[in-house]
Amino acid sequence: MKRLDKGILIALLAGALAACETQPVKEQMGTVAGGVPGGVLGATVGEGRGRTAAIVGGTLAGAYLGSRVGKSMDKKDSEKAAQTLETSPTASTTSWRNPYTGRTYTVTPTRTYTSATGPCRDFTTRAVIDGHDELVQDTACRQPDGSWKTM
Repeated sequence: MKRLDKGILIALLAGALAACETQPVKEQMGTVAGGVPGGVLGATVGEGRGRTAAIVGGTLAGAYLGSRVGKSMDKKDSEKAAQTLETSPTASTTSWRNPYTGRTYTVTPTRTYTSATGPCRDFTTRAVIDGHDELVQDTACRQPDGSWKTM
């Protein structure tokens, strides 16, 4: 990655994280969770002068999708996702439908590892929101109180 491309990606990520300076809400966390992989994907598919545009476009598209998934989850959905991270083996998918919103979610842990703070899991969340299928890849780590926090 060129120095200019890294600078643009860092600036976009810093802006996304600045939005979370106050108590983060699920929509903001989803925005960051979607924006990071979107920017990385843009960096890998873009070439030459188009690479910068690909990074910006990928970051914005990922942030939008991530915010929609984060915003759509209610407390019970978030608890079900945390339970999946706590108990499901890697590559095992857990799915549910929220009877109040009609939205469906599928969470699949894709990698489990230990960090300096404890266990962490990479996972994929697929959500069907208002008939639209959306996919977000993220990482969460178990906190000392037993809860899972997206990183």
